[in-house]
Amino acid sequence: MTSSLDIPVLETERLILRGHTRADFASYAVMWADPAFVQFSGGTPLSKEDAWARFLRPLGHWHLLEFGFWAIEEKLSRRFVGDVGVAEHQREIEPSLQGIPEIGWALVVHAQGKGYATEAARAAVQCGDMRFGRVRTACTIHPTNLASVRVAEKCGHQEASRTVHKGIRSIVFFREP
Repeated sequence: MTSSLDIPVLETERLILRGHTRADFASYAVMWADPAFVQFSGGTPLSKEDAWARFLRPLGHWHLLEFGFWAIEEKLSRRFVGDVGVAEHQREIEPSLQGIPEIGWALVVHAQGKGYATEAARAAVQCGDMRFGRVRTACTIHPTNLASVRVAEKCGHQEASRTVHKGIRSIVFFREP
């Protein structure tokens, strides 16, 4: 089944970034139910119902804002391995991120440590630059998620401040134009 949304497909050396499909949901739900995966995003595995609500977010972004998250697919295996993209989360956080595109990524545990996050995030940042022009972008990362901190830095983001959002410690990174 294809989407009626005009979501661009991006290709990197090893990955395809494409719109999410219903067929991705089973893998997505498993990813968000994995305690090893959620340790940096609240620590509580998601139920299938909560994963479904989260799974629908990218489609809302693409439909309303014409940007959002892509599903990440390995070229060789054709497996869903996570998602990456640009979002407007409307977070109630200090410093405020209102009006600042947020870059984010999430990979299933078995796909971590292969450089996929950096490869996918760089493609999303480049696409964001084309969509928004060279503007300030942000990302928020749990302080102990050192692998994601390295991805942010490789994409040109620098630590700006430390904060707490919904009881979870976060580092706010910005990439300046």
